[in-house]
Amino acid sequence: MRKEEFSLDAVRKFTENAAARNGWKLNGDPDFRLSVEEGLYINYQQYGYLLCPCREAWGDREMDRDVICPCDYSSADIEDYGHCYCGLYVSGSF
Repeated sequence: MRKEEFSLDAVRKFTENAAARNGWKLNGDPDFRLSVEEGLYINYQQYGYLLCPCREAWGDREMDRDVICPCDYSSADIEDYGHCYCGLYVSGSF
């Protein structure tokens, strides 16, 4: 999908699908969730991929591979803390 065609709604659908695929839930605070999804959207517009808005990045897709949403650290963070680093994805019991 071209950057011009990508929307905040597309980000929302992506995060919903990612949560469902991994057995996670999305953060129950709609304002907080929206702020993280807006960060993902802004990063997509800038970099062309869904770069986690709460991680440091290089701006190079290959170097940033580990912090593309959902980042490589999400599963371990959710298991250890009940949520991923940015708090977008949470465990069912969180």
